[in-house]
Amino acid sequence: MPNGLRCGRIRYTNDLPVYAAFDAGAIDYPGSLHSDVPANLNAMLLNGELDLSPISAFAWASHADELVLLPDLCIGARDEVVSVVLVSQVPPSLLDGSQIFITNESASGRNLLRVLMERRYGIHPQYVVDENPLALARRGHAALLIGDSAIDALLELDRSHVYDLGKLWHEWKSEQTVFAVWAARRDVFERDPEAVRACMHALTDAYTWSRTHMEYVISEAQAAFSRPTGFYEDYYAKLNFTFHQAARSGLAAYCRELFALGVLRNVPLSLPEALGVVAP
Repeated sequence: MPNGLRCGRIRYTNDLPVYAAFDAGAIDYPGSLHSDVPANLNAMLLNGELDLSPISAFAWASHADELVLLPDLCIGARDEVVSVVLVSQVPPSLLDGSQIFITNESASGRNLLRVLMERRYGIHPQYVVDENPLALARRGHAALLIGDSAIDALLELDRSHVYDLGKLWHEWKSEQTVFAVWAARRDVFERDPEAVRACMHALTDAYTWSRTHMEYVISEAQAAFSRPTGFYEDYYAKLNFTFHQAARSGLAAYCRELFALGVLRNVPLSLPEALGVVAP
C-alpha cells in the first residue's frame, strides 16, 4: 500500500502516552492514523476500513478468528482506571431493575458493567443507550461514563456517587482490567506481516518516547481538556499500557466472565498463542 497501513487512534486523552510522539514529530508513523471513539474504530476495523487499530477487548474477543492479537501494548489499569465509571445515587448492588443510561462509545466498558452487575452482584438493571449520559448523571440518574466524560463526572460530582469499574473489578477478581488491545485484520497480517510489524514497532517506540517525555504528554492532555494541576500525572500513573502477563491474565478472566454471562460464544483460544505472532 503506497500510504502504509490504515490504523485507528482512540479519541480520548487516555491514548496520548502511545500517540504523543507522532504528534510531536519525534517518531514517524509508517501509515495513516484515523482518530475516533472506540466503538467506531471497532466497526471500521471489522468492516475493513482500517487495517489495524486499538480495539475494545470485548470486540476483539467477539471476533478473535478474524483478527490477530498484537503484543506489547494495551490500555488498562492495575486497579482504578478513572475513565470508566458508573455514576449512581445508590450502591451498584441496589440497582436491580433500575435504569442505567450507557454510552455506546465503548463495548468493553458496557460489557464490564454487565459482568459486574450480573455476575458479581447477581442483579439485572435495564441498560438504556443515550447520546449524552453525562447530562443525565448530572441530573442524578444512574449512568455509565467513558473517557473524558467519566473524568468530568469524577471532578464535578460527589465522589461517593462515582464508582470506578476498574476498582470494582479488582476488588472482586484481584485482576487488572484491559479495555483495549491492538489487533490487525487477519487478512492484512497474512498479506503483509512486515507492514504490521513496522506499525507496531513504531507504536511501541512512541510509547517508550512518551515515558521519558511525560511533560509533553501532559501538556497535550491539558490543551485538549484542562484539568486541575497534577491530575494527569496521577491519571497516567494509574493506567497500564504494557500487555504483560498480569494484563493478559486480567483479559483472560474478563473473557471467561463474558462467556459465563453468555455474551461470548467461546473463550478465545488465541490469547496465549497470538503473543508471538509479530515477534521481531
